[in-house]
Amino acid sequence: MAERTARLGTVQETLLIPLYGRAVESRKRDAVLRDPVAEELVAAIDYDFARFDGLPSLLGTVLRTSLFDRWVAHFLAEHPTGTVVEIGTGLNTRYERTDNGRARWFDLDLPDVIELRRTFFTDTPRRTMIPASVTDAAWADTVAVHSGGPCLFAAEAVLPYLPETDVREVIGLLADRFPGSLLALDTSGPGHFDTQDQHDALSKVDARMQWNCADPAKLAEWRTGVEVLASHTFSSLPAAMYNELPAPVQQMLSGLAAQRLPRVEDYRLNLVRLP
Repeated sequence: MAERTARLGTVQETLLIPLYGRAVESRKRDAVLRDPVAEELVAAIDYDFARFDGLPSLLGTVLRTSLFDRWVAHFLAEHPTGTVVEIGTGLNTRYERTDNGRARWFDLDLPDVIELRRTFFTDTPRRTMIPASVTDAAWADTVAVHSGGPCLFAAEAVLPYLPETDVREVIGLLADRFPGSLLALDTSGPGHFDTQDQHDALSKVDARMQWNCADPAKLAEWRTGVEVLASHTFSSLPAAMYNELPAPVQQMLSGLAAQRLPRVEDYRLNLVRLP
């Protein structure tokens, strides 16, 4: 691949952290997940990825992605011709890891991200990129017209960077336009939110989270009928996932569980059903 320069906005720059995390993990002998495409993308982008070398949170981004992958794979097992919408897709490669050959995919992100993404990926009859903000309701028209079957929306490391008023509007939009859909999202509680200036990766970029969510169950107070189907911290991942992790990762997570650090326990990975 020819080298590309990443000209991204402040929040958009954060997409390079999980990308690098997957690339680093993929090169390990005993990896949580394999992502050779991420390795190729990192090699092709002109950016100082070395600033993130050795950071513990890189593994956290990989574990988050792996759990979201599982939720998507389970959804597609139940709804083979369903629709997956990656909200704030960045340079995610979940399609390459989990696509079943039948589902409809939409990759939604801001125009500068989609411009970069188009240098590596192209639209297909089943996969479409949408350059828009998630807060712009017009993108939902594109998905509604061209989607097939039930929808799962994956908002990985996106909503915490929005003001709460915008998050409320997004969830309202999804519930109104796609009732009964699933939404996978991460939330940052006070112990995690209040320490982001000391966060090993976020401290190296300018973006900061704006939405503080102490309890994902409170989403039901915003919209009657919202149901939290699953909510996990890194120290309380699903047993089926934990049992498949490499032994050193299991040991590290067991240590986190014993410490119950607020900056770890207040960051949650959630799957909710919209009314």
